[in-house]
Amino acid sequence: LRDRMLREQGFDDCYAKVKSEENTKALQLLPQLLQELDSIRDVHTRLATALRGVFAGNIFDLGAASTESMYHAGEMPAFNKTRQQLLPRPWIVDDLDRAVTKLGSRAHTKAIMFVDNAGADVVLGMIPFARELLKLGVHVVLAANTLASINDITNAELRTLLADMDDTTVKECYADGRLRCVASGSTTCVIDLAYLSEECVAAAQGADLVVLEGMGRAIETNLNTRFTCDSLKLGMVKHPEVAALLGGRLYDVVCKFETAL
Repeated sequence: LRDRMLREQGFDDCYAKVKSEENTKALQLLPQLLQELDSIRDVHTRLATALRGVFAGNIFDLGAASTESMYHAGEMPAFNKTRQQLLPRPWIVDDLDRAVTKLGSRAHTKAIMFVDNAGADVVLGMIPFARELLKLGVHVVLAANTLASINDITNAELRTLLADMDDTTVKECYADGRLRCVASGSTTCVIDLAYLSEECVAAAQGADLVVLEGMGRAIETNLNTRFTCDSLKLGMVKHPEVAALLGGRLYDVVCKFETAL
């Protein structure tokens, strides 16, 4: 309702400048991160490192009071520091080992990945993870918001990011269709999978892996959703109420992997 009211008053994307600035900052760190990942020979270690990057990137969330206050105070921790200082395992939901074992076995051919925020979240988290899946031969569809909501990245912004990205794997896969991005149909920071866009539904055909990322999409609205294909739900808990409900800690990690029904 808030986003709809803002749009009706002409405020289509209140966080556009913030998202653009954070994307630029994250892109400067991306080459070093990809070089680090490429230097890891063991596929399971590489996937686990990429997933830790997803959790670290997900702290950039202006829809949570705790992280919003850090951002405006100039106290948002750097990506590498956040990644190094994730809460110790076991996390609140910790299927990391099962997830990397299945992903590393090359069991999947197509993944649809619902991304969350702009900046470090998508640039240093989800795109490097998607790149690892691409290297394993998985076709990847990235699904982003149709319209803006807080600092969530939109499909239009994601397309620009991918087109401008200076990485051989990403550029080649995006050019030949192994990597695609679509508008999910969502206009909020959560997602109801019963109301996806026609484009997203068509793009999801044949997927044998669904990845939901972010507190709103993976935890608050779909943590217990079951699928007829493998699913991976990823996020950092940034609301104390959610942490209490799950029996964990603030800034705890959710990594929930489930096989197909």
